[in-house]
Amino acid sequence: MNKPGPLTAKPLSALLGSAINDVFAKQGFASRELVTRWADIVGAHVAAHSEPLKIQWPRPVENQVPEPATLVLRVEGPMALEIQHTSDVILERVNRFFGWNAVGRIALRQAPLSQRPKPRVRKAPDPSAVAEVEASLGTVEDGDLRAALARLGASIKRN
Repeated sequence: MNKPGPLTAKPLSALLGSAINDVFAKQGFASRELVTRWADIVGAHVAAHSEPLKIQWPRPVENQVPEPATLVLRVEGPMALEIQHTSDVILERVNRFFGWNAVGRIALRQAPLSQRPKPRVRKAPDPSAVAEVEASLGTVEDGDLRAALARLGASIKRN
């Protein structure tokens, strides 16, 4: 009787990667990196108020140089004007990400952004626990370092 091989877990990205890429391809994205790395490409301030919806590629015409695409962004209402004013910078960053002049203009659609996970707010450690850990610290002369170590120790004990 043959022994079964070892069980190995595959990453979810390996299983769903091709299906997700197909969905992004229908929206004109060559890959999903423009959407998933949006904050890295355009900066945290712009990414907090916008997200790429699709890329519209113009139909090729014979014997003519292909025109660059249009990047369609979903933008929160009040930030649309500021993002419109910084569109040249956004275009430059997106084209630098692609490595060629892929996008020639930006079209804005004002709408609420999709739900994003809210960052977890971490509670400060209990002051009495910090004082207890600080009392147990030996000979740490630097006061700032001593306070930081006490906060770290109290946080570790809490978790």
